[in-house]
Amino acid sequence: MNTGILVLGLAYVLSQFFRAFLAVLSEILKADIGATPDDLAFASGLWFLTFAACQIPIGAALDSIGPRRTAGWLLLLGGAGGAAVFATADAAWQISLAMGMIGVGCAPVLMASYYIFARDHPPAQFGVLASVMVGLGSLGNLVASYPMALAAETFGWRASLWGLSALSALVAFGALALVRDPAKVDGENRGSLLELFRIRALWFIFSLMGASYAFPGAARGLWIGPYLADVFDTDTATIGQASLLMGLAMVLGALAYGAADRASPSRKWLIAGGTGLTLAAALTLIVLPAANYGLSVTALCAVGFFGATYPVIMAHGRSFLPPQLIGRGVTMLNLFSIGGVGVAQFLSGRVYRAALPAETASAPYVAVFVLFTAALAVGFAIYLFSRDQKA
Repeated sequence: MNTGILVLGLAYVLSQFFRAFLAVLSEILKADIGATPDDLAFASGLWFLTFAACQIPIGAALDSIGPRRTAGWLLLLGGAGGAAVFATADAAWQISLAMGMIGVGCAPVLMASYYIFARDHPPAQFGVLASVMVGLGSLGNLVASYPMALAAETFGWRASLWGLSALSALVAFGALALVRDPAKVDGENRGSLLELFRIRALWFIFSLMGASYAFPGAARGLWIGPYLADVFDTDTATIGQASLLMGLAMVLGALAYGAADRASPSRKWLIAGGTGLTLAAALTLIVLPAANYGLSVTALCAVGFFGATYPVIMAHGRSFLPPQLIGRGVTMLNLFSIGGVGVAQFLSGRVYRAALPAETASAPYVAVFVLFTAALAVGFAIYLFSRDQKA
């Protein structure tokens, strides 16, 4: 990995951080500006949906102007600018605006690195490189847990966001200076979205890509905080520690899938086995939501570990892409992944509100967990019809 890839890795650390840090700020933002869990679910969902909406133009930009300018300028304007808006927020709608801007800024960074991997490395290496990048970036998931809770309590959440704005700007300038665009292939035809959707093998992969990250992404990004606070009466520091454990599980899961992908003769059934275990952990949260704090945190960590199938599903889809469709193809796969979380997060806020008032503290969260689990089960059922391929 050269310095440009390392800078994109740092940018992806920020991306993972921004999608997850609301969980540990949930109680603080509720006290300071009156932001409720469904307000934050909307803001979190907006991050994912703006991120997803950018994927199609980003795919075209990667194929035309390259990853350096695409990632660098969007991170500077959206990431640094959005964090500054967050730091000055006095109402829930301003948090939503800031999260939408940050979603735009984070949208290209992982795909920029995947584009470089796909163009400059053999296809057989893509799954391992993709997993390493996700594992590296998921360190942001860890920083967004207990360290963010500690920073918010020590320096205040506004000062912390100003620091994140400055850091995002620094990384963006680093990307503009150090990332190298892959060389264009002479005579290479430019692909189209229509050509992409003619690849029937991708249809079954899109379904699981759209559902696989919804539960771990939404739970770690928000719901772990209110769930543990309301059901087990935990404080911000304890939520930060639980979030740290779930984030660590997601890091280890991504790295484990990368190693397993190299060793496994079947990519499809590796993904299927991991998804089945994710569903088992999800059912534990549904059936025993308030039995024991340790059991709930363990189940959430299992969802994070076994649900970290993103890089190998991406590699499965990548194996069907011709060279002229790599940019559009990987960003379309990412659109389904991030868009799935965004839609689920929006719906989760409505499901949560619809379950109120509830007879037990856990009932609204069980409804949210059922939503995520049902979506994963449907995506998994469709994926079972996919064609296995390792390239």
